[in-house]
Amino acid sequence: MAPKDFLSFIIDSLVTHKEDVVIEQREDELGTLLTLKVANQDMGTVIGKEGKTINAIRTVLRVYGSKMDARVNLKVIEE
Repeated sequence: MAPKDFLSFIIDSLVTHKEDVVIEQREDELGTLLTLKVANQDMGTVIGKEGKTINAIRTVLRVYGSKMDARVNLKVIEE
């Protein structure tokens, strides 16, 4: 499973507007960078209280990347 698919699985279980979820994956010398865009109504759910949810997602992605011998970072794009 690719990092993009793994993140998509997590985000789809959190948001109510699944059609507005956009995940892009870029590879560079530092590893994999995932960018995430969600609907404004779902932004609070994805970020969570005091950023705890998004930090947990980033931690899970780092562990996932370490199991695949890769570095995975997540950037959330706010519109």
